[in-house]
Amino acid sequence: MQKYEMLILLRSDMEEEAREAELKKYADIVTAYGGSVEATDKWGVRKTAYPINYQSEAFFTLMTFRAPGNTVAELDRVAGISSVVLRRMITKVEEK
Repeated sequence: MQKYEMLILLRSDMEEEAREAELKKYADIVTAYGGSVEATDKWGVRKTAYPINYQSEAFFTLMTFRAPGNTVAELDRVAGISSVVLRRMITKVEEK
């Protein structure tokens, strides 16, 4: 299994329970595809470089996980149709 990082920018005006449920949804997808979540770093609300959907702030979260390759497509698909996700980026981590 390959190691990946997923940076998720959520709307900053979300309630904490809704934010936790959204992040748990992505962790559940990883485990459903046979992967494992290594870490979830919540960076908090930060300013974005430019407005995204008229929002100048977002809640930044970095999730590090190991999973098969087909998991990435599913995570990207689900995050793409979510109304609370402003941006997402999934990258492969090169291990030394």
